[in-house]
Amino acid sequence: MNTSTLVQKVWNFCHTLRDDGVGYGDYLEQLTYLLFLKLAHEYAQEPYNRNTQIPNGYDWTSLTSKVGEPLEAHYLSTLHKLGEQSGMLGAIFFKAQNKIQDPAKLSRLVQMIDAENWISLEADAKGDLYEGLLQKNAEDTKSGAGQYFTPRAIIQAMVACLRPQPLKTIADPACGTGGFFLVANEWLSGTGKWLDDNAVWLGRDLPKLNPKQKRFLRDETFVGNEIVPNTRRLCLMNLFLHNIGELDGQPAIDRSDALISEPKRKVNYVLANPPFGKKSSMTITNDAGEEDKDSLTYERQDFWETTSNKQLNFLQHIVSMLKVDGKAAVVLPDNVLFEGGAGEKIRRKLLETCDVHTILRLPTGIFYAQGVKANVVFFDNAPKDGRVHTKGIWFYDLRTNKHFTLKTRQLKLDDLRDFVTCYNPADRHVRKATDRFKFFSYEELIARDKTSLDVFWLKDDGLDNLDDLPSPDVLQQEIIEHLEAALAAFRDVAASLPSFPQKDAA
Repeated sequence: MNTSTLVQKVWNFCHTLRDDGVGYGDYLEQLTYLLFLKLAHEYAQEPYNRNTQIPNGYDWTSLTSKVGEPLEAHYLSTLHKLGEQSGMLGAIFFKAQNKIQDPAKLSRLVQMIDAENWISLEADAKGDLYEGLLQKNAEDTKSGAGQYFTPRAIIQAMVACLRPQPLKTIADPACGTGGFFLVANEWLSGTGKWLDDNAVWLGRDLPKLNPKQKRFLRDETFVGNEIVPNTRRLCLMNLFLHNIGELDGQPAIDRSDALISEPKRKVNYVLANPPFGKKSSMTITNDAGEEDKDSLTYERQDFWETTSNKQLNFLQHIVSMLKVDGKAAVVLPDNVLFEGGAGEKIRRKLLETCDVHTILRLPTGIFYAQGVKANVVFFDNAPKDGRVHTKGIWFYDLRTNKHFTLKTRQLKLDDLRDFVTCYNPADRHVRKATDRFKFFSYEELIARDKTSLDVFWLKDDGLDNLDDLPSPDVLQQEIIEHLEAALAAFRDVAASLPSFPQKDAA
């Protein structure tokens, strides 16, 4: 069976399960469990003969030998048993549950997976299948999974600008389903059709990896955190299907809040899109069963400022993760660029202690989370020698007079061609200004109100030329996003207001 036929087969079964109320996310989870067991079974056979550490009686053949209710009962006990194991095995099956309540459909899913030899498929084929499911899950607005999904074109442009080198470590403190890791892996290994199609302007000149570099890429390059258990398991499976990590190794993704403590290790690169939403909070339930959200503030000695703003905390954490010569590319919302108080103080410290050299103003309409206005901030770490390391910042405006939607006008890598060319990854110190690419010195930026980095200079053509407005569906989407952004801002203000006890009625 060829790859496209297999993909269609998997999709068709997903649609069957959706009729029973099983969403993309739940289907993905079950597929993750069963695919991992099937792959482990195949690796345990000739010629691999690998020790998969799966306990006797809880392996793939123990499932294929049963049907109906006995299969359902054994599947439940298998999930529980494997969740108690160590390493990658326990990480994949941590708190695993069966979401397919119809034993007949569970049997069909097991049979469908058993019918294929998954090892014989190329990593690209397995990965494309799984990433296609992740993409569909992100598009399913009811699942809320879109918050973990960064547009692939944005990631590719970020990686192409950073140009990670072999034998270097790459981290993402909020890695979702692993999109940044996969694109960086494609860059380093030379795989991925986007590299071939854009070889000239991306300027790829990396040699083929030697055996030592290949082992490092598979086992030591990537370090991440993902606090949501279900998302973490999807990430681990996604990486594994792209030949990152080992069956019997320790998972590269920690199931923890990256902001809780100082990083355990320093890394060469950080590629990240921290979760949207300004406030960090935790839910508290009182004795009466009433729930309330309490603002969560991280007290970190290595942070410049103490704040409950989640993105500002992630920015400070990312700086603390970098080696002295480390480099970062981070997606951050507009509020990080202009917010006063702790935001202003953190921006000043960032400009002083790091070389913040490039900011890409992203267009609206490219994220599944509504109302998001975001940027990619590129900066290099620098020695703590008391000097100001930012000489100035180059801004690229991809937002003004640019219109994208998630369905009819998706952002493509080709839309970022001019930005990557202007960035000049081969030597970012040699650049030329254009209409959309402009340099602002450190002195100009530090003199702005609140040291705001929310810089724009292009005129919005749509304000004057009514005959050149975007199509109605684009306008509609932009109106929705502006309203969503305003609503989110009002929610943040409301959440920060103190609560007062109500007076008893006379």
